[in-house]
Amino acid sequence: QVQLVESGGGLVQPGGSLRLSCAASGSIVSIRAMGWYRQAPGKPRELVAAFTYGGSTNYADSVKGRFTISRDNAKNTVYLQMNSLKPEDTAVYYCKADPPGWSPSWGQGTQVTVSS
Repeated sequence: QVQLVESGGGLVQPGGSLRLSCAASGSIVSIRAMGWYRQAPGKPRELVAAFTYGGSTNYADSVKGRFTISRDNAKNTVYLQMNSLKPEDTAVYYCKADPPGWSPSWGQGTQVTVSS
């Protein structure tokens, strides 16, 4: 199991920015597929942004142009830069890793609250 440690969540005003970090216990180059999901109370967990097995990126339509997923392979860390935050972005954000041949791993989640 890949261990994932998330950080960077918090309270921010609408229009503000946050950067989330997800540090993996293994090589994210080997893991290949990693991404960010979010879940609000009473709603299903949804993909926000991710690197696919092929190295491309996927974004939810609701965050395109505002969020950017990036990575630092040397630090085994994936980031989510969130700009122009909206109240509807409020959720618990989870990091996910999908290593080839292994069951997916999830981080503990970090709360993002966008409120004035």
